[in-house]
Amino acid sequence: MTQGKSLLAVVAVGGNALILDKDHQSIPDQYDAAALTVHSIVDMIAAGWNVVITHGNGPQVGFILRRSEIAMGEVPPVPMDYAGADLQGALGWMFARALHNEFKRRGMKRRAVAVVTQTVVDPADPAFADPSKPIGSHMDEATARKRAAALGWIVREDAGRGWRRVVPSPRPQSIIEFETIAGLARSGHSVVACGGGGIPVVAGADGELRGVEAVIDKDLASSLLARDIGADLLLVSTGVERVALDFNKPGQRWLDRMTVSEARRYAAEDQFDRGSMGPKIEALIAFLEGGGREGLITNPPNIGRALAGETGTRVVPD
Repeated sequence: MTQGKSLLAVVAVGGNALILDKDHQSIPDQYDAAALTVHSIVDMIAAGWNVVITHGNGPQVGFILRRSEIAMGEVPPVPMDYAGADLQGALGWMFARALHNEFKRRGMKRRAVAVVTQTVVDPADPAFADPSKPIGSHMDEATARKRAAALGWIVREDAGRGWRRVVPSPRPQSIIEFETIAGLARSGHSVVACGGGGIPVVAGADGELRGVEAVIDKDLASSLLARDIGADLLLVSTGVERVALDFNKPGQRWLDRMTVSEARRYAAEDQFDRGSMGPKIEALIAFLEGGGREGLITNPPNIGRALAGETGTRVVPD
């Protein structure tokens, strides 16, 4: 870190990181998991970093939508954009509370704030013509088709596990609140933002925003935010300590470091699963090509060690 200057990091935490296993899915369990991750992030803050935390919400959106399905005969269903907004508030408070409590334990005079964030997408994005992101619960075909007819859903069979609703996953184009987030972060606030990739919105010809039912990839949105606010580091916190080539194969080998060119080559070789590690690598490449200094992937318990160069996978410009 440059002497006398606080560097700015975006730390992207997956929604699955808040659910340790199937026996720990309750909201108190999720808070405990968030507090564990926050402990490592506050180590960064104590070392002088200004930090913006982004987070996923996949499992939690599933819970909201399942509750909505169960209650469908009693109350109107919850639209996707409202579900995302609900969770930005709930999970944002969860992280902000964990940060506040950790600061208090350490005697640190810092403040945490959660910002409800809107992410602009292009209504002409090809994803809207071919929705592919499964959400909500599994159903039999008859139930799925009945709900599709009644609610205007698009439903598809999900890899032999039943039928599910699918929604578009358009690419993020801009983040409405990025200047506010940047100002808060650079003034020393610890900011929670862009939850679940942000609430997807489109702008009309008059510039007015309306929400759309879609899912934005959290890592791609985090990369965009990191570029917009001029972050020095994008740290993607995930379920593995390091990135591997030939993952789960006999020749598996761990990567300590790769350049953008190497990352592109490995991606072209299908080394990174498109449903998990692939978007994370794509997000880091975009961040570095947009002026970022360094990308880092590791799991929450190893954030401190990864920052010290002891573990994790670094992605650096060519």
